[in-house]
Amino acid sequence: MTAKVAPFPGDFPFKVETVIVGAGACGLIAALSAKDQGQEVLVLERDVVPSGSTALSAGLIPAAGTRFQKAAGIDDTPALFAKDIQAKAKGENDPALVDLLAFHAAEAIEWLSDRHGLAFSLIDDFDYPGHSRRRMHGLPTRAGRELIDALRTACESQGIDIVCDAPVTTLFQNGDRIDGVEVTRPDGGTERIGCGRLILACNGYGGNRARLMRHMPEIENAVWFGHDGNRGEALDWGEQLGAATRHLGAYQGHGNVAHPHGILITWAVITEGGIQVNRDGKRFWNEAQGYSEAARAVLAEPGGEAFAIFDARIAAIARQFADFKDAEAQGAIKTAETIEVLAETLGLPPDVLARTVAAIPADGEDEFGRMFAGSLLRPPYCGVKVTAALFHTQGGLVVDDRARVLKEDGTAFPNLYAAGGAACGVSGARDAGYLSGNGLLAAVVLGRIAGRSG
Repeated sequence: MTAKVAPFPGDFPFKVETVIVGAGACGLIAALSAKDQGQEVLVLERDVVPSGSTALSAGLIPAAGTRFQKAAGIDDTPALFAKDIQAKAKGENDPALVDLLAFHAAEAIEWLSDRHGLAFSLIDDFDYPGHSRRRMHGLPTRAGRELIDALRTACESQGIDIVCDAPVTTLFQNGDRIDGVEVTRPDGGTERIGCGRLILACNGYGGNRARLMRHMPEIENAVWFGHDGNRGEALDWGEQLGAATRHLGAYQGHGNVAHPHGILITWAVITEGGIQVNRDGKRFWNEAQGYSEAARAVLAEPGGEAFAIFDARIAAIARQFADFKDAEAQGAIKTAETIEVLAETLGLPPDVLARTVAAIPADGEDEFGRMFAGSLLRPPYCGVKVTAALFHTQGGLVVDDRARVLKEDGTAFPNLYAAGGAACGVSGARDAGYLSGNGLLAAVVLGRIAGRSG
C-alpha cells in the first residue's frame, strides 16, 4: 500500500466529523474521547479486527497520583513522574510534552475506569527500572489483548463505528487542511470519506524494513515483535505535507523474549533478582539498565541469544502475566532443583553457571555496577532461553499540546492530529531513553487529548 497525499477532489459522497486512522489502543481511546464531546466518529482499521501493537504488549499504563496508588499507600506526583521520564532519556525530550503526558495520565486512567468500565489495578509487588514509584496500571490478565478488547467493547457500547479491513491510502489536502481520505475496500474498490478533522493513530514504522535500516540499523537483526501493520504511513503522509518530525532513531527494544517460542518474558524476572547469561554461562552486562537496552546487549552476544536465570519465588511474581503462564505452558521455562541440572537442561556449562550464580552479591554492587539487595537466588531454579526484539518505534510527527501535527515552521495544521506511535513520544533519541510504559503512555494520553480537541 502506498501512502499518498492528493489535492482536494472537490466533494465527498459522505462526511464524518472525526475520522480516526487506526484501531489500536490510541485510536479507540481517541474515539471514546471524541464521542464524549458529542462528535460523530468513524474509526478506520486496516486489519480484520482491532489489534495494533497494544495487543502484543502487557497492556500496562504508567500514571502518577491515581486513586489506585493512593489506596496502596503510594505517594506519587506527576512532577516526579516527569522527572523520571527525563532522567531515563537524559533530558533529550521536549519538557512540555513530558509534562503534558505525565500530568494527564492519572485522569486518563480514572476516566477509562469510571466512564468506560475498564477494571484497572496497580502492579504493587515489583518495581520497573527507572520508575521511582510503583505506577503501572493494568487490567486483570496483564495482557494487551484484554486492553484492546475492553476498549473495543467500550466503543461499541457508545455506538462508535469501527470499520475493519479498510486501509487508508490517501489523504486529501486542501491548503492547510485535510478534508478527507480514500479507503480501499476488501473487494479492491475505493471509498472517499470527508472529515472535519483527522486523527492519525496508526502507530510507528517498525514493520518497515527500509525505514529501520535508515533510522536504526543497530536493531535490524532483532526479532520484529510489533504489529506488521506498523509501516510508517503517518510519516509518509507527514513528509509529503511538510510536517515536522523528531527522534526517528528512537525505539523500544526488549531483550527477554523466549526463543524460539516468541513469547515475552516479563522483565520482573530480572528486577526481582534474576540475571542474564550468555552461551558460556557468564553475565555480560548490567541488567538493571532496562529491557529496552537489553535488546542491543543480547544481540551483541554469540547467536544473538541469552538465558534469563531466576528462581521459583520470582516465577510466582511473574505468573500474574498471561504471557509468562503461556511460556510455562509451552515448555519455554525450565526448572531444576540445582543450578547444575538447570544448566544442563539449558545447554550451558554447569560449572560456569554455578560460579556465575554464586558470584551474585547478597547485598551491594557487583562488577557490572548493578545493585543487589538481599535477592540471592534459591532453589528451585528457573531459566529460559531468550533473544532480542524490536517492539515499536518512538519517534514520529511533532505535535502541540492539543495533539495537532506541526509543520516544519512550527505552526499547526488546523485539523490534523497525531497520537501514540504516529507522534514523537518521550523516549529520547535512541533506545536507552525508553522508560517502561512510555509507548502506552503516549497512546492513552495523546489519544484522549486528540479526541477531545475538536
